[in-house]
Amino acid sequence: MPRIGFGAYAAAAVVLLGLALPAAAQMKSEVQFEAGNDNAAVEGTITGDEYRDYILGAKGGQTMSVSLITEGSAFFNILPPGSDNVAIYNGSTEGENASVELPEDGDYTIRVYLMGNDRDSGASVPYTVSVTIM
Repeated sequence: MPRIGFGAYAAAAVVLLGLALPAAAQMKSEVQFEAGNDNAAVEGTITGDEYRDYILGAKGGQTMSVSLITEGSAFFNILPPGSDNVAIYNGSTEGENASVELPEDGDYTIRVYLMGNDRDSGASVPYTVSVTIM
């Protein structure tokens, strides 16, 4: 039986690492409301084809309001619990201010991303996301 050398293992490790890097490059943060508040704001910068996920728990029947303030072509989507990247709100087609009645209990994701020239050129775009749960 032929022996597999160290070089083959190293090459396989490089391939596997290369496959894992795109997923690891995306960022997630949990949104925390201060005691007694029903709203929070987060600031960030998004670059090129990155996206940033903000996770927050809510109950079905509550209303989530989200506003995005940016000077570039940043947008946001709202993804329900367990979503396979299917949004219940798509900011690139529905606008930068959302008010959505939530269909179920669980962790919702607000995903901020770039489109157009800002995405294609690798631009860095600052933004502020304001979230209210009522």
